[in-house]
Amino acid sequence: MNLEFKNLDIGNLRIKLPIIQGGMGVRVSSSSLASAVSNTGALGVIAAVGLGEECGDEKRDYKERSRMELTNIIRETKGLTKNPFGVNIMCVLTNYDELVEAAQAESVDVIISGAGLPLRLPSLIKNAKTKLVPIVSSARAAQIICSTWARRYKRLPDAIVVEGPLAGGHLGYSLAELADEAHFSLDNILIEVLAVMRTFENDKTRIPVIAAGGIFDGQDIARVMRLGASGVQMATRFVCTHECDVSMKYKEAYLAAKKEDIVVIQSPVGLPGRVILNEFVKKISKGERIDFGCEYQCLYTCDAKKVNYCIAKALLNAYRGDLDKGFAMCGSNAYRIKKIVSVKELISELVTETEACLKLEKN
Repeated sequence: MNLEFKNLDIGNLRIKLPIIQGGMGVRVSSSSLASAVSNTGALGVIAAVGLGEECGDEKRDYKERSRMELTNIIRETKGLTKNPFGVNIMCVLTNYDELVEAAQAESVDVIISGAGLPLRLPSLIKNAKTKLVPIVSSARAAQIICSTWARRYKRLPDAIVVEGPLAGGHLGYSLAELADEAHFSLDNILIEVLAVMRTFENDKTRIPVIAAGGIFDGQDIARVMRLGASGVQMATRFVCTHECDVSMKYKEAYLAAKKEDIVVIQSPVGLPGRVILNEFVKKISKGERIDFGCEYQCLYTCDAKKVNYCIAKALLNAYRGDLDKGFAMCGSNAYRIKKIVSVKELISELVTETEACLKLEKN
């Protein structure tokens, strides 16, 4: 158990601080944020979703533009940090294979993959460097992924992220499960996943389990590490940093949010999503249709004829600062953020708080 709050080993890749910055789309976590996080010794992560809209090559189709833009962002990030960083790629994307290929072709250090079970992910990897880290919301999902990878590919995940129901963005829980806080808490699910991972480990193989979803401060980090987590994944806290790639209006939405403004909606992705309430959210929650042409065909789970808005366009509009035509996704604790700080300041605060909590525990 890592109670000194240093070093997260993902296979033979060592991350100096056991903090992963969660991938946030569309374009919320890109080269600026990911590189700044990695430069502190934590692991910065690029979100690979929705990248084809703004890369400026209209002659190519959306999937090809997305692949090229991800390659460009990875190369930009390499120019800004010498430390490891990762890419988050959602399983529900119709260009999942192409994005994985782009990431592994650039020998990115880590691919993190959720919003579905990444059962085929190892078959897409041709290099030995890139570490594979699935995101799960249950012990059953962890069991299925590990069993399938072991049987088909003779390998296991290099680490696994356990995402609890207080997370931001798309959630691997039903609305009923989200309401049942007694049973579906991060702590309970973390303990269950840790038990599953032990059945796949041996003297030569250790699979770090990383806790995510509602992690806000050092007290939260210390709590999950005492339960056995090797590290944490955090996303919401990084939005209100100077280096975060989104517009100032997006950040201001976080700063203005009250607890009652954090709501859960049904997304065209096919999963619930946690967002900050605004007029756009009120309209789509009532079933009002926001006219759109399906230009991207970006999600396997989205039927453009049945859904009442395009989530890709809504998130892209939010990234640009047009929150009249979109919304900011967030974690359950977004309302607790009161100011914009640098990534370095945020990481320093988290390290200081966590070490203080762990020291108290020892005493």
